[in-house]
Amino acid sequence: MAGGAAQPGAELLAFAGFLDSSPQPLAYGYGRRSLRELRAREFSRLAGTVYLDHAGATLFPQSQLTNFTKDLMENVYGNPHSQNVSSKLTHDTVEQVRYRILAHFHTSPEDYTVIFTAGSTAALKLVAEAFPWVSPGPESSGSRFCYLTDSHTSVVGMRKVTATMNVTSIPIRPEDMWSAEKQDAAAAGNPDCQPPHLFCYPAQSNFSGTRYPLSWIEEVKSGQVHPMSVPGKWFVLLDAAAYVGTSPLDLSVHQADFVPISFYKIFGFPTGLGALLVNNRSAPLLRKTYFGGGTAAAYLAGDDFYIPRESVAERFEDGTISFLDIVALKHGFDALERLTGGMENVRQHTFTLARYTYAALSALRYPNGAPVVRIYRDSEFSSPEVQGPVISFNVLDDHGRIVGYSQVDKMASLYNIHVRTGCFCNTGACQRHLGISDEMVKKHLQAGHVCGDDVDLIDGQPTGSVRISFGYMSTLEDAQAFLRFIIAIRLCPPHGQPLPLATPREAGAPPTGSEAQDAVPATVATHSPSPQEDAPPGTGVWNNSPTTVDAVGLCPPLPEATGTQQTPSEKAAGVPDGDLGSRVITNLYVYPIKSCAAFEVTRWPLGNQGLLYDRSWMVVNHNGICLSQKQEPRLCLIQPFIDLQRRIMVVQARGMEPIEVPLEENSERAQICQSKVCADRVNTYDCGEKISSWLSKFFGRPCHLIKQSSDFQRSARRKHGKDQPACTTATLSLVNKAQYLLINRSSVLELQRQLNTSSDENGKEELFPMKDLISRFRANIITNGTRAFEEENWDEVSIGSLHFQVLGPCHRCQMICIDQQTGQRNQDVFQKLSERQERKVNFGVYLMHTALDSSSPCYLSVGSQVLPMLKENTEHDDLSASEKHQHVVS
Repeated sequence: MAGGAAQPGAELLAFAGFLDSSPQPLAYGYGRRSLRELRAREFSRLAGTVYLDHAGATLFPQSQLTNFTKDLMENVYGNPHSQNVSSKLTHDTVEQVRYRILAHFHTSPEDYTVIFTAGSTAALKLVAEAFPWVSPGPESSGSRFCYLTDSHTSVVGMRKVTATMNVTSIPIRPEDMWSAEKQDAAAAGNPDCQPPHLFCYPAQSNFSGTRYPLSWIEEVKSGQVHPMSVPGKWFVLLDAAAYVGTSPLDLSVHQADFVPISFYKIFGFPTGLGALLVNNRSAPLLRKTYFGGGTAAAYLAGDDFYIPRESVAERFEDGTISFLDIVALKHGFDALERLTGGMENVRQHTFTLARYTYAALSALRYPNGAPVVRIYRDSEFSSPEVQGPVISFNVLDDHGRIVGYSQVDKMASLYNIHVRTGCFCNTGACQRHLGISDEMVKKHLQAGHVCGDDVDLIDGQPTGSVRISFGYMSTLEDAQAFLRFIIAIRLCPPHGQPLPLATPREAGAPPTGSEAQDAVPATVATHSPSPQEDAPPGTGVWNNSPTTVDAVGLCPPLPEATGTQQTPSEKAAGVPDGDLGSRVITNLYVYPIKSCAAFEVTRWPLGNQGLLYDRSWMVVNHNGICLSQKQEPRLCLIQPFIDLQRRIMVVQARGMEPIEVPLEENSERAQICQSKVCADRVNTYDCGEKISSWLSKFFGRPCHLIKQSSDFQRSARRKHGKDQPACTTATLSLVNKAQYLLINRSSVLELQRQLNTSSDENGKEELFPMKDLISRFRANIITNGTRAFEEENWDEVSIGSLHFQVLGPCHRCQMICIDQQTGQRNQDVFQKLSERQERKVNFGVYLMHTALDSSSPCYLSVGSQVLPMLKENTEHDDLSASEKHQHVVS
């Protein structure tokens, strides 16, 4: 890795020079409409945020929501199936919106019908169920369902419907369609008496942004191009959901039979509303089985008699449509046209940003000449006809090895950059671009990888990629902030500098003057708002100096559980840092409140869920969502202390009066509520208004403290040992994965050495003291170890008379970048770990106790000997006799 200075190839491409060198005119912005003012006025919530997932969901402008709300407050919209005045208003408004939709796509009610659905997926399902499929028989080979392999999951899923009718589904590769020879349409014969076939393809790939030729529509329908050679009449479904978010679609020219769309991709709001645009010449072919409210002209409850309504839309819109969301569409169209001047302007603007970013990314090189990224594409981003404003890529190291997308995503979040990772519900394109075979997909599933998770590398091979995408309100500064981020983490990472947010100088403001003409050095600012500067007045945020918990000062000394004021080296008498002797516990930490500061002890009782009261409480927002340091770094400034004799927890923070919380709930007064921790449902109860007000004052927003109910059992599966059944379970508190987390001081020392090497060379003082690093990993058990990272090869651990299973490594997130004393962020720790490991950023191991004798109290103590058992397939030196001996520390 390079040092702090930018290396050759680590400069941003000058935007003005990029525009001048383009072989075709490129447009940025919307003419006289100031993009800077648009961002400041309509998207002020984006200040400090770089949002690059518009292909996933674009963002709504403030005026759209304001005008929609005003509309609802001033008008009464009733159920459109009624006949009263308010219902008539709803019906007429809905019909007007239908016209507006058709006009947006350059067509009319004479040619197309709008069927409102719950989204584009529901529209696809409707076609799959209503298309006039013909099953194979003596007189016909039957219908065919063909789809491009570069299709969304919802398109591929249609094959399960066709399979019930014995209709063959055939995937078609993009290469086969591109290379297909055109035939004479007259030679196709008369297809009207032959079985109907359906060909589905996306106007734009949601994986790579590739735009497929709209000319395929007419070529396939006319018989000039055959997805496969079978007699019959071909119909075309154009999946336009991804395409129409940033590009106009002219259905008067490209007359697909079926066009599913999703409105939040265009406007950002409302979600959960889509439509199927049906060519009126194809609509009579659609068949319907189920009928819901509003779709029947007449029917009998006691006899099989049903007559559908004549209108295609009314026939297929079962039940009451989402009429208020449809009203919102009017305001979406109004805002889009007012702010941009139309979809052609949006297409040009977003393509310019994508092409610039593509050119800049492609130019990034390591000092050895190796590329920094691998971009998955089918074109050179030559025009918006062949490429949408989407870039799918993976980051490479200087040896050409892929850096996992999950790791890149975590780093991006530190810069407040929002990207998308994975396969984006498009396995076919993912396989094609990443070279993943069918067998590999099955192997990945067996290895535990499922769609949408963060398992990014298996055997060194990627399971997905990183995707960025631009919307109509995206700016050049968004693109350049993203490029600076890639440069910072791969070419010139800072050393020990507080991490800044990727905040544009002014929302929506492109560089001006010489700033836009000259290459911008790829550097990162060296200052970021401190917690005090970022906090609302009166929140009590403070710069916390390194301290240890004095539990003895809070309550009289207890024989059962002891707090401490000693430093780690003092506590482990005779076990200095880096000692290669026997392994012992040097520190014990309890974290009573999830994501808050540690409570350090020298001896502590164990419960069924781990260390007693470890992560028994958590802070939630006004919606009951758990807060972590990833969203609220100031959580680390809240210090809880447990007083077992008084049965209370004392919570304190600088600038705030200490507050007491009972350790156990009053069963008669506690109101149980449902919460979630790592996708697990847990029963909790609110700890009261007093602590809620205390937390709300500290954070400057409504918060609550909740505790896991004592009679609720949250179970976690664990691997089984030699003498245990396969399905054994253990109970968990509000932890993420396991009962205990252990780290090795030798591993921390090695990491500290790597982090401080460059600082020493530059004459700087030590930037990462040992205790600071230990606190970042938020472990319960700290051992002195004998060599760095040996714990990754442990299978079991004995501590005194207690036995633990090692469940595996702790996959680290961006929380390790937060200084637990100040709440400030610095990405160096995460970056250095990612350099050491080719896959996940791991540090420490999870433990679960294999058996706990509840008949007598069990304790962990500083100074207890730690005896590991290595994995069977681990190569290691012979253990000493003392390490083999199951020693019990009294």
